[in-house]
Amino acid sequence: MAARSIASLSLGFGLVSIPVRLYSATESSATIHFNLLAKDGSRVKQQYISEKSGALVPRAEMVKGYEFEKDRYVIFQPEELKALENNASHLIDIVSFIPVEAVDPIYFDKAYFLAPDKRGGKPYNLLKAAMQDSGRCALARWAWKGKQYVVQVRAQEHGLVLQQLLYADEVRSLEDLDIEQSTPSQAELKLALQLIDQISADGYDPAEYEDDEKKRILAAIDAKIAGQEVVAMEHPEDSGGAEVIDLTEMLRASLSKASRGGAAAAPAKRAAKAGAAAAEAENDGPAKGAKRAPSSSAKAPAATRVRAAGGTRK
Repeated sequence: MAARSIASLSLGFGLVSIPVRLYSATESSATIHFNLLAKDGSRVKQQYISEKSGALVPRAEMVKGYEFEKDRYVIFQPEELKALENNASHLIDIVSFIPVEAVDPIYFDKAYFLAPDKRGGKPYNLLKAAMQDSGRCALARWAWKGKQYVVQVRAQEHGLVLQQLLYADEVRSLEDLDIEQSTPSQAELKLALQLIDQISADGYDPAEYEDDEKKRILAAIDAKIAGQEVVAMEHPEDSGGAEVIDLTEMLRASLSKASRGGAAAAPAKRAAKAGAAAAEAENDGPAKGAKRAPSSSAKAPAATRVRAAGGTRK
């Protein structure tokens, strides 16, 4: 199915206005939903009750209002709400260009794709090429659904991505957690660096990862459909905040575990490198770990794939 655009907008680049169409870059259709049911297995419906009269209010009789004082509302009619939305600017106004890595990912919110609209192909591709060559992305202002956003527009090989950014007051600070700070010893730091080097990769390929937790839940759903009981599994790693007695020994054990094939996705070559790194750690020698991209998980069983496709909708 061809992607449907959400809106027609303009991307302001100096005095150039680039007509673009907006598309959602992500989807949540893969989420597993559990429906609320009565004990007899029938669906239940949500109802709205008037706080004043206690009477049931049909959806067709509902209106929207803004609370300007305690329990006092100004009512907006549907056409007024539509006018508020339509009066918003359709311009994505670029205000500056900054290095691509300048925005901390913690500020990333929802992502969209931008594609050129009619007669927008040439300036669109010019802007994309200029940003790629300069190593910079654009910061812009954009009004959408009653909110003004600061957005990042960055260039990828096949087009432009619009990333909504959170404001500073929408992101909490780690400083608020009052985290205890300490300095590791050189021996601990060296072992930790060796362990990092063992399991390092040159990049991130999202296609190499699957949602194993979703597969586990779908398998449990299939078992339940087949009449089996769902029971809780024990997870030794969830034993809580056990005190680390000797961090150095724990790191050495981690290195040795990798050398024995303890890492689920480690191939023979990586295991051999891990053994060498563990030996070097014991001898206080230089670290030379192997780098490897993580391998993809096995495909889900047929029953699970069918359930994922057809059993998650409400």
